[in-house]
Amino acid sequence: MTEPSQTDREAIAAQLGRPPRSVNAIAYRCPCGLPAVTETRPRLEDGTPFPTTYYLTCPKAAAAVGRLEGEGVMREMTTRLAEDPALAERYREAHHAYLARRAELGEVPEIAGVSAGGMPDRVKCLHVHLAHSLAAGPGVNPFGDETREAIGPWWADGPCVNPEET
Repeated sequence: MTEPSQTDREAIAAQLGRPPRSVNAIAYRCPCGLPAVTETRPRLEDGTPFPTTYYLTCPKAAAAVGRLEGEGVMREMTTRLAEDPALAERYREAHHAYLARRAELGEVPEIAGVSAGGMPDRVKCLHVHLAHSLAAGPGVNPFGDETREAIGPWWADGPCVNPEET
């Protein structure tokens, strides 16, 4: 993880169409070099609790994940949780890893025990799972790893934005 530079902040603003909020670090860079996942503080500048520690900023990756979600993959993943105790345990471990990292960034009692993406009981948002997987590395979030595999190389046709043009 690296502290975001001004160029990173400009790229993220171009990706999101708005200024980034409460970015603590660049948690993952796309192979093109641009930020793709930010690590966000658990409390926004205005004091609002924010449970999404890992935020997927790359619009190409987000669009690919959105297509996957549109295919109903989350329902199938949630069904697998109920049927596969080993998978459910790995997912619980991902939930605890997410919470542990957020606690290192700051304690926010209003969101204590709440991670993101439906963890640990269901699969709600693949964007969060992919962001967690990219930030933490393979083997931490099983559904993030599956999402990464399913969407393929989203960066292959070039960068998602050119911050200098915005």
